[in-house]
Amino acid sequence: MIFEKERAQIVEYGKKLITSNLTKGTGGNISIFFREEKLMAITPSGIDYFKLNPEDIVVMDLNGNIVDGKQKPSSEYSMHKIFYERRSDINSVVHVHSTYSTTLSSLNWELPAVHYLVAISGGKNVRCADYATFGTKELAENAYKAMEDRMAVFLANHGLLTGGKDLPNAFNKAEEIEFCAEIYYRTKSIGNPVILPDEEMEKMLGLFKDYGQVKEKR
Repeated sequence: MIFEKERAQIVEYGKKLITSNLTKGTGGNISIFFREEKLMAITPSGIDYFKLNPEDIVVMDLNGNIVDGKQKPSSEYSMHKIFYERRSDINSVVHVHSTYSTTLSSLNWELPAVHYLVAISGGKNVRCADYATFGTKELAENAYKAMEDRMAVFLANHGLLTGGKDLPNAFNKAEEIEFCAEIYYRTKSIGNPVILPDEEMEKMLGLFKDYGQVKEKR
């Protein structure tokens, strides 16, 4: 089995999607890109995360052909591969249906700088992509456009997508953006949140170039 270590890592983080309340049921998907081989490993469609084994993770090329694995790949694979084709800084993508990010996306709102951790997205806000049906190339294009110069994007009436240099960093961004989305929701519920100025967010972006990176345990 090729990429056994990375496929096992996807299984591990799939369980964390549930235990971290980032998604429900079999919603969401995770992938890792192997840039040298031009292959990606992605979660299969519709299988309980706690029943996944490494061999269930599907390895595909960027033309949609299955290279290794017997399961059906996630229906959102085109939304993953578009970033691997066009962004050299993204080697892992995490897509979730987390409650607060999905709430804001269902309003078609962006997430402003309500907290300095919004900067983990790579900018002063998290934009919301135009709506498109799940699993379509149109959704992939919309997500790519709205996530330009960012590492996170809301998918209108759908959920959240994040990217990173590796899976731990992509997952961390999903957790932190969901936290910020909850803060924004709660503050909007009782008043008008104070949004941090662009100057402060520029400072945060500089700090997060190093501080905001998750280091893998060896």
